[in-house]
Amino acid sequence: MAELSTRTSTFTDSVIRRMTRVANRYNAINLSQGFPDFDPPQEITARLAEVAAEGPHQYALTWGAQNFREALARKHERFSRQSIDPDKEIVVTCGSTEAMMAAMMSVTNPGDKVIVFSPFYENYGADAILSGAEPIYVPLTPPEFGFDVDVLENAFKQGVKAIIVCNPSNPSGKVFTYEELSQIADLAKKYDTFVITDEVYEHIIYEPYKHTYMSTLPGMKERTIICNSLSKTYSITGWRLGYVIANEDVIERVKKVHDFLTVGAAAPLMEAAVVGLEFGDEYYEELRAHYTHMKDLFLGGLRDIGLKFTEPQGAYYVMVDVREFGVDDDTRFSEWMAEHIGVAPVPGSSFFKEDIQNYVRFHFAKNDDTLKEALERLSVLPVIGSTYNGR
Repeated sequence: MAELSTRTSTFTDSVIRRMTRVANRYNAINLSQGFPDFDPPQEITARLAEVAAEGPHQYALTWGAQNFREALARKHERFSRQSIDPDKEIVVTCGSTEAMMAAMMSVTNPGDKVIVFSPFYENYGADAILSGAEPIYVPLTPPEFGFDVDVLENAFKQGVKAIIVCNPSNPSGKVFTYEELSQIADLAKKYDTFVITDEVYEHIIYEPYKHTYMSTLPGMKERTIICNSLSKTYSITGWRLGYVIANEDVIERVKKVHDFLTVGAAAPLMEAAVVGLEFGDEYYEELRAHYTHMKDLFLGGLRDIGLKFTEPQGAYYVMVDVREFGVDDDTRFSEWMAEHIGVAPVPGSSFFKEDIQNYVRFHFAKNDDTLKEALERLSVLPVIGSTYNGR
């Protein structure tokens, strides 16, 4: 048999999705894969029911239905205060996963280098490798997950083509400050580098933190490539509606890459989702309040149990420190938790380039009953965890 690809020979399956299967095996509460257990806004699902009867049901324009792109542009302009041309500066993709892949393949050549902050969403390193690029990892140091600007500049000095910035960040929940983004922007301009941003959690921010769009910083619109999706903002992770916003030259290339990757996003789902993109400010205020409530409920429960964690500033994840249980293999410990505690996390090591084994990540995008049941099960961890022996 002919040899398989060496490029993908080091890949494992997604640890996050694997933990969902582990959760299912042990009937554990799945706090690993980040999807909610509550419904999308009723206005969107009602519109989908209408679209199911009336269409469209055939291919939309490859880079996204016209009315959907126009609605995306209006929504992005409202929050960023930055004008976007829906015909020249947006491509609709099959989720932000494809948006990131299309962006990477559009700007990198084999052998190029790409900066990735660590911890990182597991797809970023794989995206670089699939593009033929080499990831260079720069640590974000717990518990604040800040970076050393000198270490970052040393990475830029290696001749990088792009840097990936997830803001707010998965898995840490970090929200980059204006000062931090300015430091990244100054280096990107100094070393002529693209900045690829993942902004899927842009509306899930906790007071007093604020989301700043990298593209709005001086001189950054032309070199920023925004990857985003509707998944988290509208609780429709299964719809796989993402998009790329960038300057016209970049978008012309992304259109071509996207066309050969997936052809186009689902036409009926784009039509139904336009309703959500036209929601008023009150929707986003309620969204923030809803996630703040879930964060306070779950983190308050973790605090009462006596577990140590880093406070998220945005997104809906929390990194819990489990070193007190003698953990030297957090993957094994996560599977043990699913079996013996009945709650499934993600092992933190899947997000770090460094050999860090003392974190597990929980997500709290769940209704109150689910979170309370998870906390009830976790309440025995300080006792049962003392019996953990690595098996």
